[in-house]
Amino acid sequence: MHEGDPATPLPPIDYARWLQVFRGITNATNERTFLTGNIPRCAVGNSAPVVDYAQARAVASALVLANMNSLPLDWAARFSVGGVNMNFFIVKQLPVLPPEAYLEEAAPGLPYAELVLPRVLELTYTAADLEGFAADLGYAGPPFPWDEDRRHRLQCELDAIFARMYRLDRSDLEYILDAPPPGASFPGLKSSEMKKYGEYRTRRYVLEAYDRSAAER
Repeated sequence: MHEGDPATPLPPIDYARWLQVFRGITNATNERTFLTGNIPRCAVGNSAPVVDYAQARAVASALVLANMNSLPLDWAARFSVGGVNMNFFIVKQLPVLPPEAYLEEAAPGLPYAELVLPRVLELTYTAADLEGFAADLGYAGPPFPWDEDRRHRLQCELDAIFARMYRLDRSDLEYILDAPPPGASFPGLKSSEMKKYGEYRTRRYVLEAYDRSAAER
């Protein structure tokens, strides 16, 4: 049979300009266990499964992207991964927030979606090959510059936002960031930052952002 023959079953390919994928190979001892990202349209293998959305594709992708890469969800993912594979059955059981959660107000007149979307856009759109994603979100400007410290702060702000959305109080967040011995939350991340910065910088940034958001409510 030839392509185009009515008898030939064709796969439901989405010819959008970008894809959302998650990393299929992982480990609970990595700095982060569940890694998700948007990439230019290209061929992918089974180690980068594609996530797609039936409605509001770009907005849904951005919100779920932020959620899946947040520390609160990653902490939950660590209890689910027993080997080195982030299998579909694990992903389907992770506590991803429903769409209506983003319509709740972080502050009077300010829904969580308005806090999440601009941060995801800046963290994602750093090269022209993701111009399609930026355009689908309604952004027509140039790619954002790659600034390591600013990116770290933006990610930590998102972690704090999602801590609020998951209804975590400060003590819950402190435990997720750095459980006391004999427990351990993100030992790889903590060890790496202690060597690089002389402190567990993510912990400080996330808690500072969480405290600022509490003061703004």
